[in-house]
Amino acid sequence: MNKVIFPRTVQAPAAVVMIRPHFYTSNPETLQDNAFQTLTNNESDNVASLAFEEVTVCRDKLEEHGIKVHLFEDKTKETPDSVFPNNWFSTHSGGHVAIYPMYPVNRRKERRQDIIEMLKREYRVQDVVDYSGLEMDNIFLEGTGAMVLDHLDRVAYAVNSNRTNSLALERFCSHFNYEPMVFDACNQDGVSVYHTNVMMSIGSEYSLIGLCMIKDKARREEIVQRLEQSGKTVIPLSFEQIANFAGNALELQGEQGRILALSARAAACLTQQQKDLIEQSAKLLPLEIPTIENSGGSVRCMLAGIHLAARF
Repeated sequence: MNKVIFPRTVQAPAAVVMIRPHFYTSNPETLQDNAFQTLTNNESDNVASLAFEEVTVCRDKLEEHGIKVHLFEDKTKETPDSVFPNNWFSTHSGGHVAIYPMYPVNRRKERRQDIIEMLKREYRVQDVVDYSGLEMDNIFLEGTGAMVLDHLDRVAYAVNSNRTNSLALERFCSHFNYEPMVFDACNQDGVSVYHTNVMMSIGSEYSLIGLCMIKDKARREEIVQRLEQSGKTVIPLSFEQIANFAGNALELQGEQGRILALSARAAACLTQQQKDLIEQSAKLLPLEIPTIENSGGSVRCMLAGIHLAARF
């Protein structure tokens, strides 16, 4: 019998980096400008052990679907948001790695040389571009939280915020050959979006996006047109769906085809029509992470995709 060959694209990585925190807490430094975050009583809710288990189960489910997971432990108490590694580094086809400048001071401690060394050891890394020195000038660009990348059409979608500096964005796009597409977005209360990836996700053949959050009609239409020109089916999300992290999802390449990793909360708020559109291209993989979502991020934030060629 001939082996079934599933289509692969550079948009959907087959491997990810995850961080399992041993002393997880909700980060007080990010509460002011993260409207998705909930301040929790870390001690009474036993959140550290709950978050540890949520990461463990997510890792197991991803591996069951053929995703290679590089799991790193965080045993410190200094990095409450370490479970979200996609903000401090990203990887790109051709062997490129970027390291980013972070806005919250305590998040800068999340950068780990052992992760970069693992990438160099197991994947073909040609260069590492380190933008973290821009922090000295109060210039920030928080990785694939600040940017949602169309790896196929080479477009970097980015919401204006204090986490996305236009100078750093232009520099990244010049180095990594992306076209920047910047816009303003806010929730129904007029609160600006802090990270682009809470309202937008790009798969190989579709894009989930909170168009209702882009108030400038002309800019909204330009973004839709750009996505459609790149062959994407645009799937609009409502304010309520964005608030339930439906935009914070990541397409991955599994052994049996592409999957869309998202939280169970996010999957539950999608309509059947939206699910049907997604599943024309990727199977939904809901993951239970209610504790971690209190920190204002969801599944996409937990997964740093590896877009590098393996050494073996």
